[in-house]
Amino acid sequence: MKGLATVLVVLLVWLSGLLAFAGRVARLTPAPAPAPADGIVALTGGSAIRLKAATDLLEEGDGQRLLVSGVDRKVTRRDLWGVTGAAKPLFDCCVDLGFEAANTMGNARETADWARSMNYESLILVTADFHTPRALLELRGALPGVRITAYPVATPDLDARHWQDTTRGAERMSVEYTKYLVTLGRESLLKLGSKPGGT
Repeated sequence: MKGLATVLVVLLVWLSGLLAFAGRVARLTPAPAPAPADGIVALTGGSAIRLKAATDLLEEGDGQRLLVSGVDRKVTRRDLWGVTGAAKPLFDCCVDLGFEAANTMGNARETADWARSMNYESLILVTADFHTPRALLELRGALPGVRITAYPVATPDLDARHWQDTTRGAERMSVEYTKYLVTLGRESLLKLGSKPGGT
């Protein structure tokens, strides 16, 4: 009986956190225009909307260069240019493609390597709205001291304001929240271990 009560309490805490997380995601879009930064990074995914948003920021002069992180190795520069709709001279000169990242942690490492090679001290992060909290955790963990501003993009197949209305929406939000908790726990432990006296 005591074990069941514990499980119910944990489930209630998790559910309360999920609702708070989903509410936070719902408030992220429409995103205000970000302050200009040294560079822009777009994390690839199922939607081309974030790539279009990132190249629009580049065209508006909000960053010097754009990194598209996590590009499938089968995708060519021409393929990606066609998706973004960006002016070709700007795309050719100022868009870098990263092919190494296979997940969000990989995106963070790839972005960190790129930002350091460019000596950038500020970045605009463009990714899906529901992915933004976890992506920010990963990038800030990989790039301490670099100012990272999020530019979340609404996801067509996951309405953040009505996620609970469909099985797919509920599943995706729940999975993302759980991944966020895992990342938050890992980053907290890493920070604790890096303090004087930590192991």
